[in-house]
Amino acid sequence: MLSSYQPEIKFLYEDRIDMTRAAFNKKRALFTSTLDLGLRKKLVKCYIWSIALYGAETWTLRAVDQKHLESSEMWCWRRMENISRTDDVRNEDVSLRVKEQRNILHEILKGKANWIGHILGRNCLLQRVIEGKIKGGIEVTGRRGRRRRKLLDNLN
Repeated sequence: MLSSYQPEIKFLYEDRIDMTRAAFNKKRALFTSTLDLGLRKKLVKCYIWSIALYGAETWTLRAVDQKHLESSEMWCWRRMENISRTDDVRNEDVSLRVKEQRNILHEILKGKANWIGHILGRNCLLQRVIEGKIKGGIEVTGRRGRRRRKLLDNLN
């Protein structure tokens, strides 16, 4: 169900990161060439981020998942500038070189807000599922453990 945290979502975003890296390495000569920095950034955002963020509107992200996505974003910027992992260059310095802030999570939240606005504007079953207003079923009170993460929890 979309409204609760799904264990298989971890594999979904990890697969997306792997696909992103494979696509970047496929076109590495283009992204690391002597083209203008602005053009290379636009190419990465168009070609690579579209692969990475496909279906991200429905993801329920934990803090660990967010760190993985941010690190994959920094991986792209580092590879674009030919900065090795073993080089002693901090992420802030890489961001300054590329003239780009970390904003992959912002893009995910923006897409999620658009998608939820589209769904909540309709009168359908999916709207009731997302809002948690379906009546019936087994009533579970006093569930043990931490409360489940829901799709609407990540919209800050």
